[in-house]
Amino acid sequence: MSYVAIKGGGRAIAAAAAAAEYLRTAEGLLNTVAEPLAIDAILHQLRHLVDRVIAEGGVYHPQFAALAIKQSLGDTLEAAFVLRAWRSTRPRLAATPALDSSRMRLIRRISSAFKEIPGGQMLGPTPDYALRLLRLELMDESPEAFRAIARNWLQNYPEAQLPDTFPKVLDALRRESLLPPISPPHGATPFDITREPLVFPVPRSAVLATLARAETGSLLAIAYSNMRGYGDVHPTVAELRVGYLPVLLPHPVTGELTEVGEALITECEVVAMYEADNTSDKPTFTVGYGACFGHNEVKAISMAILDRALRKGMQNGPSNPSEDPEFVLLHVDGVDSMGFAAHYKMPHYVTFQSDMDRLRATQRKSEEPV
Repeated sequence: MSYVAIKGGGRAIAAAAAAAEYLRTAEGLLNTVAEPLAIDAILHQLRHLVDRVIAEGGVYHPQFAALAIKQSLGDTLEAAFVLRAWRSTRPRLAATPALDSSRMRLIRRISSAFKEIPGGQMLGPTPDYALRLLRLELMDESPEAFRAIARNWLQNYPEAQLPDTFPKVLDALRRESLLPPISPPHGATPFDITREPLVFPVPRSAVLATLARAETGSLLAIAYSNMRGYGDVHPTVAELRVGYLPVLLPHPVTGELTEVGEALITECEVVAMYEADNTSDKPTFTVGYGACFGHNEVKAISMAILDRALRKGMQNGPSNPSEDPEFVLLHVDGVDSMGFAAHYKMPHYVTFQSDMDRLRATQRKSEEPV
């Protein structure tokens, strides 16, 4: 494509950045003195926004995700872009082994497949069961009322004694042979989407890694198309987990796996329509899997639906867009999509001049007598 190198304009560019910075302060636009947003305030009061940027940025760094949100004026795509750019400057020192999600320190765990599940349902922090009504009292929330929320919680809801681990719902289904057995790993290294280009067909690890870093709205839209009729995945959530997963790394001296921290993740396992396995005539349920950084339930559910749909498409050939790996994986990355859309704001003087020349020539030709 032809573009024009632009010279000059430095003062205008600097003034545009200054104008954006001025609007961030809102000084002169409000009757009160504007206060800067504290990073801790963004972390805790906009926690779902932070989690979304963490997941789409592909970096588990809540503080820097909050900083990116502040810097980008709340634009989640821009914030994810900034976070990924920062990640690209960091050295890669070590890699974790495959982590066992059954060891999560759970804050939420539900199943829509069974009323009673081993360990019990744990609703955790969620607005799912509340009315979607505007809480107008938050328009002018006083610091005293804000702090009272924490005091009331600590007084009325003492810390529950939770077990260290919870069994997986899918394990019970496997014991009844309602699910195919877990295939043992073949020692293949998981696909690294940050270092290797996607060359189709791609392994499932590349699919899951791409979906885990994808833009939430894009995942939801394509998964919704499958649920609405352009596909046949009408799943049941076997288990949805939100919690802190221990991160293990080999000790630099002994080589023994050592817990170095934990990351908040959301994990979803859905059960879909049954079908016969390739190696057996015995029908079983099929499973879709989704996992991403942060508390992102809609993203994890959408990811699990697309995982199941894409595996069906790779096995039998795609019959709709949500089953086509190339269509899905090349269109769900928010940073890529935003970059391509935003590039149209750059000067296209040469290409548009060429379009005008061709149109004028075509118009002149059409006016010539036959």
